[in-house]
Amino acid sequence: MQGGSSGIGYGLKYQARCISDVKADTDYTSFLTGTLSLKEENEVHLLRLSSGGSELICEGLFSHPNEIWDLSSCPFDQRIFSTVFSTGESFGAAIWQIPELYGQLNSPQLERIASLDSHVGKINCVLWWPSGRCDKLISMDEQNIYLWSLDCSKKSAEVLSKDSAGMLHSLSGGAWNPHDVNSVAATGESSVQFWDLRTMKKVNSIERAHVRNVDYNPKREHILVTGEDESGIHVWDLRKSKVPVQELPGHTHWTWAVRCNPEYDGLILSAGTDSAVNLWYASASSGDDKTSESSVESPRQRINLLLNSYTDYEDSVYGLAWSSREPWIFASLSYDGRVVIESVKPFLPRR
Repeated sequence: MQGGSSGIGYGLKYQARCISDVKADTDYTSFLTGTLSLKEENEVHLLRLSSGGSELICEGLFSHPNEIWDLSSCPFDQRIFSTVFSTGESFGAAIWQIPELYGQLNSPQLERIASLDSHVGKINCVLWWPSGRCDKLISMDEQNIYLWSLDCSKKSAEVLSKDSAGMLHSLSGGAWNPHDVNSVAATGESSVQFWDLRTMKKVNSIERAHVRNVDYNPKREHILVTGEDESGIHVWDLRKSKVPVQELPGHTHWTWAVRCNPEYDGLILSAGTDSAVNLWYASASSGDDKTSESSVESPRQRINLLLNSYTDYEDSVYGLAWSSREPWIFASLSYDGRVVIESVKPFLPRR
């Protein structure tokens, strides 16, 4: 099904590429997004969906000193988030706290809780412990993975351990396994690597070229989804990872982001540089049925399970986030700074 957008829009002042669900906000459906301007003062916007669901309201607008390349909200405190930023000459990462808003649109300055200064390199992402209250963080650059302990009360972050993936791998991002908190998937130019945080060693890998993004299915323990430059979207059963259990067509250009729905098993969002967001249904159970031991080596089947395509964008779409509070709602962010909120209620699978 093809379609434009009937969603709720909001415009940022500058270009942007990252948006995050505020998972810890149980009262409102809210998102954080940040801008990517080389010359102007950058901004972080706290956006909340109105109670009637008809308007996206800016609840807080905060200055940020540098270009924001990655942003992620803390899963246990709605006022805390991380950014990866560039000064134009180097990359860094920091943990921030939103001040009390008091209903003001132009709110006081963000408070920097901690800087991840011990990580020197081209940092590409910060990952939070998947759920619940825990002080652990991960930061990655192209060759290295760092595990941190964050102490918000002391406003400090300490490196617990680190290791290198090697010069040949060029890591670009990753995802923390919500079913096994000792496991992290890291994407690279030629593979998806799986790391054990207890030993900080690579324990497995899926050899794939140019994987841009990866996400775990929170409803299925062994299911992973990857988005790739030219090969579309793949669904993997990590118990039998020689070939994917499903292959989705993806986008007409690079597939940049994939997100599994936090509540509805099989619902997947993808975004790409073809200025589109696609909604897929890929049932993991059907993949389990097809991937027996005897069929692991058989060619994968390309299946078109496209539920809807949102095409009312004028630029590449880099940012995607499902709402944890209302899991039928998602936010997308195109590079021109346009945020769009959509509801997928008409496409929800029957239970």
